[in-house]
Amino acid sequence: MDEEIKHLAITVVNKVFRGIRKAGKDNFAKWNTNVGIGADGTPTKYIDKLAEDIALTYLSKPSTPVNILSEEVGFIDNDADYTFVLDPVDGTRNACRGIPFYTVSLAIGKKSLDDIEYGIVKNIPTGDLFLAEKGRGTYYNNNRIAIPEVPASELLSSLSLGKNFDEITLSLAQREKVRSLGSASLEMCMVASGALDVYVVGNAYLRVTDIAASTLIVREAGGIVADSNGKRLNMPLTLDERTGVIAAGNRELIKWARS
Repeated sequence: MDEEIKHLAITVVNKVFRGIRKAGKDNFAKWNTNVGIGADGTPTKYIDKLAEDIALTYLSKPSTPVNILSEEVGFIDNDADYTFVLDPVDGTRNACRGIPFYTVSLAIGKKSLDDIEYGIVKNIPTGDLFLAEKGRGTYYNNNRIAIPEVPASELLSSLSLGKNFDEITLSLAQREKVRSLGSASLEMCMVASGALDVYVVGNAYLRVTDIAASTLIVREAGGIVADSNGKRLNMPLTLDERTGVIAAGNRELIKWARS
């Protein structure tokens, strides 16, 4: 992949990070305001629109053009080889409530989740950065990481509960130790770092914009990302499909989550 495209991705993520941090000091009271309906059909919050506008400012005029897929604006076809798959704020509810667990997520690919070549997830409140390049591993704050070969003796899972729970997550909630944290991209990155053993969304709820970057991050760290049936997850780079997810360190943990 062209170094200019990777540099553009990092620049965009950092611009969104800084812009949202600044807005948190000046306009936090506006963050939860509905300002329209996004291309994905859900209400657009002020913070989502702000973050996406910052990103689009830098994506609208690079010397190497890219296509853009984002939850609010949808797909922008610039007749380019690569598509930037952007979730300007993953964990909007957390952000609007002042819960410091939300990210900007950006992946670079062509047609599907399987051909994503570069992924970045940045924790906006802390500044922690997860980055992966296909075939070159996963990095956390510039240090290479890998999922432990042997999980902790007491498994820790993060689950999508509330209205999105299903039989899988309900069963897991009654076993071992569980969390429900509210940012798919960051929860999957925590699987990559070994902080979590398993992340599960049972219902078909997530779009590719939510998980494109973090899927590569988990896989390059040695983990597995499957759908809720336990099959390797792949989906097109569109907003048309939703999916469940099981992210884990190995195939045995995928089976355990579904048992």
